[in-house]
Amino acid sequence: MTFRRASWLTFGALIGLPLFYVLSTIAVVAWRVHQVSPTSEQAALALPVDHTGALAAAPAAGLQVAHAAEAPASAPSGAYRTRYPVVLVHGMMGFESVFGMSYWYDLVPRLKAQGVEVFTPAVSSFNDSELRGAQLLPQVEAIARAHGGKVHLIGHSQGSQTARYVAARRPDLVASVTAIAGPNKGSEVADWLVSAQTEHPMLSAAVLGLGQWLGGRINAMAGTDLPIDIHATLKALSTPGAAAFNQRYPAAVPATPCGEGEHVVKGIPYYSFTGVAQVGRWYSLADQMMLLTSLAFTKDRDNDGLVGRCSSHLGQVLRDDLPLNHFHVVRQLFGFTPDTVDVGEIYLGHIQRLKAAGG
Repeated sequence: MTFRRASWLTFGALIGLPLFYVLSTIAVVAWRVHQVSPTSEQAALALPVDHTGALAAAPAAGLQVAHAAEAPASAPSGAYRTRYPVVLVHGMMGFESVFGMSYWYDLVPRLKAQGVEVFTPAVSSFNDSELRGAQLLPQVEAIARAHGGKVHLIGHSQGSQTARYVAARRPDLVASVTAIAGPNKGSEVADWLVSAQTEHPMLSAAVLGLGQWLGGRINAMAGTDLPIDIHATLKALSTPGAAAFNQRYPAAVPATPCGEGEHVVKGIPYYSFTGVAQVGRWYSLADQMMLLTSLAFTKDRDNDGLVGRCSSHLGQVLRDDLPLNHFHVVRQLFGFTPDTVDVGEIYLGHIQRLKAAGG
């Protein structure tokens, strides 16, 4: 890594990250959550499916999780209703709800309005993927017990590893697994932060201390008391950490550097999709942060700011070229996603795929 790149990353870690979270917290409090409806100008990049569940020739898939409480009375009867409910698994720095805002922003009401039965469980915002999986498992067991015996797991970022853990431990409870921008072979950003512990110990201590503090603040704002361990997070998301995880839970992991994995393992279909953009709106602080963190990538040049294109591959790769960054795929921050992409339609298209496949 060049001195210039290291310098910019150092600046981002010390100045950008604290600023990002402070402004984000202020914005969440100041800005009431609002619904954003797609416009006719938005090109739906979702992967359409035909009546057999096969991929058509465009968009990508995804999914939303919301509490399966009261769906709006106007929801179409069965239009997107899968046999089993959808469980959205948040990634690092995630939560179920903070000040009324979901980690998945407006995707939850969008899915509910279409009759999708979705759940958004909470696990540790910063911790090891297996520990997060162990936290998720009893929640999945309870949802499955009350809603048909199985669930569709859709994990974003570290949530993909979390979901994979549950699928490995209780395959009888899982109808499908979908990884959205999942670091299935690790993240070069995590690798840089791990190496900084040796190369830039003072910087590393400051960043990791900030992460530990942020985890506590997320707990407080979300009304949870989940264990926080930023060191375990970095280890899990690093390339060596992901490789170790894949040895223990190899289902659907590609055998080649940038290929596909098995599409179905032990009766469970595995899917993945991701974006390879960093900036969608110049005034979005999150987009600027993704542009900065993308400087850490020296191998997987095509990335979403935090996860490389090839690393995101798991099972059947639906799309790995969406013009979205790591935040856009969950409609963050605050719906500031590119005008040309209807992210909600991507999720609905994937739910349609799951339904067509019999789940």
